[in-house]
Amino acid sequence: MNLSVKGKQIDVGDALRAHVKTRLDELVGKYFGDTMEATVTFSRDAHLFRADILISGKRGVLLQSTSSSSEPYPAFDSAVDRLSGRLRRHKTKLKQHHHDTTLEKVDSSVANAFVLNGDASGSEDEVGDSPAIVAEMTTPIETLTVGEAVMRLDLKDLPALLFRNRSHGGLNMIYRRQDGNIGWVDPAERVAKTA
Repeated sequence: MNLSVKGKQIDVGDALRAHVKTRLDELVGKYFGDTMEATVTFSRDAHLFRADILISGKRGVLLQSTSSSSEPYPAFDSAVDRLSGRLRRHKTKLKQHHHDTTLEKVDSSVANAFVLNGDASGSEDEVGDSPAIVAEMTTPIETLTVGEAVMRLDLKDLPALLFRNRSHGGLNMIYRRQDGNIGWVDPAERVAKTA
């Protein structure tokens, strides 16, 4: 596994690097067994240490996890435990469905990202009430089933995911609801066209 351990405004020592390597080798070996790339970034967030984990692998698998604690070791361990739980649930779902199409490379189109700036001429209070809308990157819109999209949402720990529905080719969105469930948006204009 190619591993990169970075620190933002903190020094990452050899003992912490060894701990990160040991825990990630266990995790990746348990669920994947093949070559992966991982980046772990430690940073300060007020009085807390924050650990961000990003693991990318074959066939488009991308895993992300973040956790904060008063010390860097517990922050990292908590982030790894969250990843492990998501991978365990993902593996169980794959076994139940008797296929692994979720991990295959899928068709996708690209959505362009734009930055829309608010009116900067107002006072500070007015700018704070209407923040700038920022899109950070170009994102592929993958063709997935709803079940595959939910698994991707869980694995990447995303708040929402836009995808092209494999059954009808229309755009759909899934998102995390405040009650902990997953919401699914299937636009009405697609329903009106097929009726």
